Amino acid sequence: MASRFGLATAFLGVWLVAGNGSAVPGAEADPWIEKELPSLVKVYQELHQHPELSFQEEKTAARLASELKAAGFEVTTGVGGHGVVAVLKNGDGPVVMFRSDLDGLPVHEETGLPYASQATGKNDDGTTVPTMHACGHDIHITNLVGLSRYAAAHRDRWQGTLVLIGQPAEERVDGAVAMLKDGLYTRFPKPQFAVALHVDSELEAGKIGYRPGYAFANSDSCDIVMRGQGGHGSRPEVCIDPILQAAQVVQDLQSIVSREVSPFDQAVVTVGSIHGGTKHNIIPNSCRLQLTIRSYTPEIRQKLRDAIARKAKAVADGHRAPAPEVTFDEGTAAVHNDPGLVTRVMDAFAIEFGKENLVPAERVMGAEDFGEYATGGIPIFMFRLGTVDGKRLAGYREEGGKPPYLHSSKYYPDAEPSLRTGVRASAAAIRELMPVRK
Repeated sequence: MASRFGLATAFLGVWLVAGNGSAVPGAEADPWIEKELPSLVKVYQELHQHPELSFQEEKTAARLASELKAAGFEVTTGVGGHGVVAVLKNGDGPVVMFRSDLDGLPVHEETGLPYASQATGKNDDGTTVPTMHACGHDIHITNLVGLSRYAAAHRDRWQGTLVLIGQPAEERVDGAVAMLKDGLYTRFPKPQFAVALHVDSELEAGKIGYRPGYAFANSDSCDIVMRGQGGHGSRPEVCIDPILQAAQVVQDLQSIVSREVSPFDQAVVTVGSIHGGTKHNIIPNSCRLQLTIRSYTPEIRQKLRDAIARKAKAVADGHRAPAPEVTFDEGTAAVHNDPGLVTRVMDAFAIEFGKENLVPAERVMGAEDFGEYATGGIPIFMFRLGTVDGKRLAGYREEGGKPPYLHSSKYYPDAEPSLRTGVRASAAAIRELMPVRK
């Protein structure tokens, strides 16, 4: 049984290694994993070469489904779009879900790798764009394949029902909700725990990052259309200028975080795009702004939404303009790692890797729709997987820079050590959460 001495003990670094026999030391798993690694690296490289954009992951999903079927799982495709759900029952016991995401990004790869992506895809407007797995989802998928093989080959080391899912459209933070709406928790065994990993571009391969509580932020996209009355640029007095309104809104929005949110809470409101007008001497009828909004708690999330709508309306009223159009979409809840689940899994990781390879992680304002799987109070935990070889990290530091961050055209994981650690960690997690009953 994992340590019952609580979070205070575990996170002060006093990792207790007394176990119930379900956490098998890493050395015992090494021969199997080393044998599988060449095949898994090949799977990774093939996935890396053929990324697909959100909602378009048809071939990626088919490849994952084929691998999971080959491992012996009962596989269902087309869940919430191109989602994949695979179930393996192994006696009575807990239901545990492990999730990977499937989609790539509209990024032109500049890694110089021999297996670099040359693929393209279509944006929503039909534009052809280069595509790349710049956020490590190819590692996530391959890790899920490795976990499926491990679970099938080591049924004597875990007991219960393992549910593996390949989720579409994480980059649009829509895929988790789509799968849930399509019956993920009603058509398939409902998990008692949900676990996932995410690559970390700044953490050394072989190390694992963890954080109890909030780890990734709430995220919302917001579109604001300021309305006016167009006309000739030489006659502003007979017009209502939406560009001037938009400029004022940009300024006013910056006061929300600094004057309406407590310094003890964290929030971000960023205007990433502003478009209006067609010519020097024409005042247009409208001007559009696009925002991204980040927070952690549900209360602050709602406060930001309300304040943005209020600020935009106040500016329009001040200009005697028509009411603005304010819409929110592409939103997802924060990832709040269940503290008890974190303690339990990290105790197992301490046995597997040694506490020196476990690194406390900072929470980030990046978004991850994995938090949606906590629906109904299900404990969730997403841990960070180091992906950059130590020598390569040292080289970046010697050059006075930082390694390319996620979504960069130059980010790439060192696949072999990343997968070695990822599969071992994933296997250790299911052994801990799904112990064999004596």
